[in-house]
Amino acid sequence: MSEPIVSSNRLTKVFGEVAAVRDLSFGIGRGEIFGFLGANGAGKTTTMRMLCGLLRPTSGKATIVGGDIWRDRYAVRARFGYMAQKFSLYPDLTVLENMRFFAGAYGVPPNKMEARINQLLVQMDLAEKHHTPAGELSGGMRQLLALGCALVHEPPLLFLDEPTSGLDPVHRQQMWDLLYDLGDSGITIFVTTHYMDEAERCTDVGFIDKGRLLAKASPRALMETFKAKLLELDVKPLMPALVRLRELPGVLGVSLRSGSLRIYAPEAEKFLAEWQEHWPFDELQLTGHRWAEPDMEDVFTAYSQGYDSMLNKAALA
Repeated sequence: MSEPIVSSNRLTKVFGEVAAVRDLSFGIGRGEIFGFLGANGAGKTTTMRMLCGLLRPTSGKATIVGGDIWRDRYAVRARFGYMAQKFSLYPDLTVLENMRFFAGAYGVPPNKMEARINQLLVQMDLAEKHHTPAGELSGGMRQLLALGCALVHEPPLLFLDEPTSGLDPVHRQQMWDLLYDLGDSGITIFVTTHYMDEAERCTDVGFIDKGRLLAKASPRALMETFKAKLLELDVKPLMPALVRLRELPGVLGVSLRSGSLRIYAPEAEKFLAEWQEHWPFDELQLTGHRWAEPDMEDVFTAYSQGYDSMLNKAALA
């Protein structure tokens, strides 16, 4: 087995008395699209900043293409591209000028620069916009330009911080089509996202909570750890029903899904049997029910909310 592109061994970062990242260990192979998931404040950004050589780890270590992320940070930075969540290019410079600036900053040889930029302009669908100031581009086009600038030096690894945040569905799909092409070409992609449908598109996913890695596996393997049945109810009126059902002992949580209520409970079958015999809410009308297959949003909810009774974590061992 080849050496991972990214390897972390008990990586830890402490700010004062707060451990933002604790004992983080994982590996990411060549060509993988690794989705890094977690709630706000879970430790995603701190982890990415350490891996990019912007924060010194308190303890532990990590490598990128064999180079230590802190000791060799200046050399390692040439081995990856980084795309921030917020637009971080120069709005007054044109598309072409931004590309040339980053190509120079990354040390792309002058005799190869124009050919590489022209290739990316076509790949990012920006060839006709090359004289347009970056600040005048649409949100989707700005993200494509940022991705092109991150790729200009042909790195083997990309760090993408919520790359589709704020994009419409068409540009989100366009971005993911590009990421698939990049992964197929052998580029490794480390992406943070809050969209669970995007997490399902990754080859591997890691959940982080309070600085600890809770699970790392393929989306299919993670969904298979969800051992409890998921019950969906059709109830009217909907929002009062959501509130009342959440208050029941034994119900861990309730979410709204396409006009139905999804119940998180380790003994959902028992609840359904009781409700079919006697529905306890006179002011609410139960009109239907079904069993649902868990998706990544269910898995994320279970891991992040600590619904261990609904999970079979041993399946990942």
